[in-house]
Amino acid sequence: MICRYGEDVTLCFPDLEIPSGEQAVLLGPSGSGKTTLLHLLAGLRGPSAGEVWVDGRNLATLSEAQRDAYRRERVGYLFQDFYLMEGYTALENVLLGLGIAGVRGAAALRQAAEILRAVGLGQRLSHPPKRLSTGERQRVALARAVAHRPRLLLADEPTAHLDRSRAATALDLLTQTAKTLGATLVVATHDPWVMERFPRRLELYPHPATRTA
Repeated sequence: MICRYGEDVTLCFPDLEIPSGEQAVLLGPSGSGKTTLLHLLAGLRGPSAGEVWVDGRNLATLSEAQRDAYRRERVGYLFQDFYLMEGYTALENVLLGLGIAGVRGAAALRQAAEILRAVGLGQRLSHPPKRLSTGERQRVALARAVAHRPRLLLADEPTAHLDRSRAATALDLLTQTAKTLGATLVVATHDPWVMERFPRRLELYPHPATRTA
């Protein structure tokens, strides 16, 4: 599979298969394509050549509306920089994610509160991000990513902002949440310590065809 970015960068990926429900880590140096591969799995972009299949569907054949529905209903994405809404409370941030997934009203309120309690933030529902620690903000982002019970959970450098102790706690929470949901989990990292926590390791390296300006 190939992804091109203008005339300057070409990323080539080997054939990969991740069974449903598996937990895998993408390991590689900066520029190896870890985030790009997550974007491909999330349907945020398509390959320049090759195919991406998820749950028996070729994402490249889906219409834009179908890809939007796929992301809303099937994918949870934990971004490296969290991307929380600063003017919203922890509860409202999770409700926003549920609303995008089509869950609203009393059901959404119940789900949002339940998942925040599950990640240890039951006493922080009304707190905006600025009143939360880095670890707490990450847990809000995780709650938002999984509140709609996705089948595919993607995490981009989930320990990048955390010390080793908090990173271990975050990884335990991430892997246990995925296990509880029965979701496939794919984590991108450049940290060998994180790699050791996963039985399935997919190593990416800049392909010889890669050319940077």
